[in-house]
Amino acid sequence: MSETSDKPTVRILHLEDSRVDHALVKFALQRSQLACELALVDTLDDLLRELATGNYDIVLADYHLPGFTGLDAWDRARETGSDLPFVILSGAIGEAAAVEAMHRGVSDYLLKDSMHRLSHVIERALEVSQTRRAKAQADAELADSRQRLAELAEHLQASIEQERADIAREIHDDIGGALAAVKLDLAWVGRRARDEDTLSHVNTAMEMLQHALGASQRIMMNLRPPILDQGLVAAVQWLASSFERRTGLPVVVRRSSEYIDVPHAVQLVAYRTAQEGLTNISKHAQASHVDIDLSDREGVLTLEVTDNGCGMGPDALRKAKSFGLLGLRERAAKVGGWLDVSSSPSGTALILSVPLTSDAMPGENDHNLQEPHDQSDFV
Repeated sequence: MSETSDKPTVRILHLEDSRVDHALVKFALQRSQLACELALVDTLDDLLRELATGNYDIVLADYHLPGFTGLDAWDRARETGSDLPFVILSGAIGEAAAVEAMHRGVSDYLLKDSMHRLSHVIERALEVSQTRRAKAQADAELADSRQRLAELAEHLQASIEQERADIAREIHDDIGGALAAVKLDLAWVGRRARDEDTLSHVNTAMEMLQHALGASQRIMMNLRPPILDQGLVAAVQWLASSFERRTGLPVVVRRSSEYIDVPHAVQLVAYRTAQEGLTNISKHAQASHVDIDLSDREGVLTLEVTDNGCGMGPDALRKAKSFGLLGLRERAAKVGGWLDVSSSPSGTALILSVPLTSDAMPGENDHNLQEPHDQSDFV
């Protein structure tokens, strides 16, 4: 059956054991001038066989059928993976059965004495189905986009760490070596100089050189601190001490043990989280005290950086340029963890949690990053 129309022809699979009722459906669709093709089946096997062809847009099904119901047909259709809209068309479907049908996902139901509404029900079911499919496709594309963005963020973080390691090594090998050689030469000149003006200039140059050596060492430590080789606790304590010297704010570090053994990738994420937390405190918090808690109890590494500053507004984390915390969240997710930020007018807490299980942490690619050499000749 087909009618001329600007709309595409709707291909309908009709599950019905009564030829009279099938004829009534065909007549109702003809009167509505719905462009359609109607195929009749009366058994579950026939229904499933026709669905497998992929030639239909919608299923109309009677509720009372020999040996099964329209809901049984719906369940079997879903088992095959069919996502066609499914409309129950019955002469006598009770309210309870109708509610159950809608609850189980049937598109709609219609009583046979309301056949004049059949084309409207079909068109509405098709529109809802198309909307649902479009949403599912959009959700899938969004999930794929998020996955690709997460992979990009992971790649960028790995690249940044590698670049930091390379720069730190170059500072150590090139700049540090050159400054150390200049220091030796100046010391040699100072030991042999007899003129007071010459000695004064040598001493001034030595002071500037020592400042440059200290700055180079500090920059290299921030880029890729070798103290990480001594463990996470030592690295966080060094970070806290450096912060205290630089800002004058007291920092209390509490730890569950003197040495916390975690994979290198997790260690680096925790270190960068503490570093970012302290940086934010120095820039924005207006705090007078900082606490750092580090624990590996109950199989979870927990790092909490807390201050007693002014806190952050509710929109602070959604600012267009709040990439620091967003980057930390990506880092945490990379090792199977998560990052929480709790803020109030009395202070802010930055909390990193990472389950210490073998299957929670993907790889330890950070081991491939080259560490700078020992800095003993920098002093």
